[in-house]
Amino acid sequence: MYENKNFNEVIDVFNSNEQSGLSESEAKSRLEKNGKNKLEEKASDPWWKIFLDNIKDPMTLILAIAAIISLVLGIINMVKGTEGPEALADVFIIFGVVILNATIGTIQEMKAEKALEALKKMSAPTATVRRGDKIIDIPAEDLVVGDIVILEEGRTVPADLRLIKSFAIKADESSLTGESVPAEKDASIVLSEEVGVGDRVNEVFMSTPIVYGRGEGIVIATGMNTEIGRIASMLSSEGEEMTPLQKKLAGLSKFLGYLTIGIVVLMLVVKIIWALINGNIGSEWSQALLDSVALAVAAIPEGLTAVVTIVLAMGMTKMVKVNTIVRRLASVETLGAVSFVCSDKTGTLTQNKMTVVEAYYNNKDYDKDHITNKELSLLAKGMCLCSNAKIENGTYGDPTEVALVEFASKLGYPKSELEKQTPRIDELPFDSVRKMMSTLHQTPVGNLIYTKGAMDQVLKHTTRIYKDGKEVSISKKDIEDIKNAASNMSNKALRVLALSMASNDSIKEDDLVFVGLVGMVDPPREAAKPAVATLKKAGITTVMITGDHKDTAFAIAKELGIASSLDECMSGDEIDALDEKQLQEAVKKVRVFARVSPQNKVEIVKAIKANGNIAAMTGDGVNDAPSLKSADIGIAMGITGTDVAKGAADMVLTDDNFASIEKAVEEGRGIYANIKKTILFLLSSNIGEVICMLIAALVGLDTPLIAIHLLWVNLITDSLPAIALGSDKKPDDIMEDKPRDSKESLFSHGGYLITFGYGLVIGLITLAAFLLKPMLNGHFTPADINAFLDTVNADGVKHNLEEAQSMAFCVLSFSELFHMLGMTNTKKSFIHVFKDKNILLWASFFLGIGLQLAVIETPYVNNAFSVYPLHDEPMDYLYVFALSIVPLVVHEIAVLVMFIKKKLSKKA
Repeated sequence: MYENKNFNEVIDVFNSNEQSGLSESEAKSRLEKNGKNKLEEKASDPWWKIFLDNIKDPMTLILAIAAIISLVLGIINMVKGTEGPEALADVFIIFGVVILNATIGTIQEMKAEKALEALKKMSAPTATVRRGDKIIDIPAEDLVVGDIVILEEGRTVPADLRLIKSFAIKADESSLTGESVPAEKDASIVLSEEVGVGDRVNEVFMSTPIVYGRGEGIVIATGMNTEIGRIASMLSSEGEEMTPLQKKLAGLSKFLGYLTIGIVVLMLVVKIIWALINGNIGSEWSQALLDSVALAVAAIPEGLTAVVTIVLAMGMTKMVKVNTIVRRLASVETLGAVSFVCSDKTGTLTQNKMTVVEAYYNNKDYDKDHITNKELSLLAKGMCLCSNAKIENGTYGDPTEVALVEFASKLGYPKSELEKQTPRIDELPFDSVRKMMSTLHQTPVGNLIYTKGAMDQVLKHTTRIYKDGKEVSISKKDIEDIKNAASNMSNKALRVLALSMASNDSIKEDDLVFVGLVGMVDPPREAAKPAVATLKKAGITTVMITGDHKDTAFAIAKELGIASSLDECMSGDEIDALDEKQLQEAVKKVRVFARVSPQNKVEIVKAIKANGNIAAMTGDGVNDAPSLKSADIGIAMGITGTDVAKGAADMVLTDDNFASIEKAVEEGRGIYANIKKTILFLLSSNIGEVICMLIAALVGLDTPLIAIHLLWVNLITDSLPAIALGSDKKPDDIMEDKPRDSKESLFSHGGYLITFGYGLVIGLITLAAFLLKPMLNGHFTPADINAFLDTVNADGVKHNLEEAQSMAFCVLSFSELFHMLGMTNTKKSFIHVFKDKNILLWASFFLGIGLQLAVIETPYVNNAFSVYPLHDEPMDYLYVFALSIVPLVVHEIAVLVMFIKKKLSKKA
């Protein structure tokens, strides 16, 4: 807006004064009118609201209602004297489950959002301004539009400024624009039109450090109106989006909620009908309600939330081993579905470190493999001495000059030693008009000038050339060769600098001797290219999104195998000319997006997602933060990444290595496979419980299992094996599969058959265990069976019913443990469990058996669970074992059938 006005016009717009600045009274008035120069915070929901929101989950609500019904009936029965306090045990357990699940959800959502806080920390704490004809330091938050701010090297820009004075000033805008080289600024330039942030050479922006030179500027925007403020607005407006797994679990929760209501109503109706048929509705209605509560407990996998959370947490530990820290737990599995990796260039695919990779000296070209050749000593020494950067005891200075100092150091010439041998005695600093810098040094044979800068400018001041150890007149052929060498470097997107020298007592940039050229670039990370290739093999597309220029971005993309032609590149201006639909088509083919704004990055990510893809976004700068947050999964760099980027991301790479993304994707796929396994395992158990209970109700039998039995199985007996399944080793060929469809059901690829098939098996064998004792005693009809089960012994206890329920309870628990062994791999025999050495599987198997036996056989505990010890009749345990192993037998038969089919198809 102000880049196309000269600074006098801007001063007039804000009614300020270049020499004296604003008056204190005017500054105070503007501060009251426009507010502080700081970023706004978005109010977060209190913990209790988040907690209540989590209770709204359909499954949790049904459990809560079931608990309330049990509580009311339990109190009524206690008042009547028909039951003791132990009748309320299942009530407290159900309420405990409700509170636990809601608490887990609350903790997940209450993780502090750090992005805006980090943005605030990046702002400069103080600013030097002209106020009331004085130069004073004030808190940066007290700046107002129209203030005249004094800038110098090492200071952070406190607000957005239009420069009014500039002296070789450079600002490091890499975190804001993505450019790896500091931006040269010039107050005298007036642009002909409005341009993007990266091209506003007469403006500097809040939070960017001044790395070279000095200047003054007038404040044109403060707080949320600055460029960084706009990013903050984008961050705060970008809500937390559910991960694919969260969406699936939410859908599953809703489905199970409705299904449970339907089944419970059916159960209640059936029970009431049987009560009417038997003529005892008055005494049976409360039992019908309790049986319905039990069925609700059976239908809902109470341990699902906790188990998935634990499996994801175990996944977080696995991620740490591949240099990835997960900030948002639910994002662990999302990487497994990623189909597009959108990567920032600077600092992510590249090293964010300018490096000399080519040189031209003595009429010879030197590529990156020969850049440390000792023949380049003169060129390296001159470039190093004509620089202000330092790399000893910490790196300091312009990244371009740091590269030159490191170039000399690699050849064995540390700058500190060079400066001792040839101390600097004078300097002509770089400016944007001359585009050169010169230094004068004292040597044993006299003073020596080194001049470095833009090739065309240096050549204007050159009359000779250094060849074969001698100074000779420079010819047209020499100039042509130099320009060709520079052109070759530029075509590779290298930044080219020339060096000349001369013997002279005073510092003059005339009659110079040309020495050579160097070509610099922010090079790709060594591991990036193979990582891109591996992702491509796995069906994952890598896209480069950067604020850098198109030719520079394409050169790196081509080297890494991301793009092969310029037709696959698009600039920010071209993106701005497209509507949403056109951009959605463009992202299908374009692989490099250059010179983009933070808003462009968000638009690109959203277009990729709109095409049905799961998008991961990597980055390290402030400019990456909004797109990191809008992506399905944001990945920030841990070393070079800003706090803003880390705060907006879902996970952080601790080694800043793009290759770690490939390893993280592999782990993500393995984690999703394990979560899917655990969910199918848990649901097959619930379906088995429902089938058992429903069949018994439909034929008019007593209830085989009561609520506390089902809670024990769902929370303990099932949860331990489910957690063990979640720790299974990932398949070796997992990266050979294409990314899964984001809309793919949890029950795809045979999930329905596994869940309902094994659910039916478990339900039938549990019911068989319940009916075993009555049938062994010659009772086969529902009426006879009920009469046998309802027989009351001398203690007033229905011993037969408790024994039958104990058998069903044990078979349900033990069959789940055997089912776990088969679920480790539904396509292989359970024998492979011994090979994979998952100790947790065997630990959960034997612990599950031990806990179940403790419940059955321990006095007082078995009373609380209303079960009967089976040790008096050893054959009972033989029956239990025979029935419990059936799911594993079914698994082995299914594996054998698949094996035979596979062999027959190969022969065919």
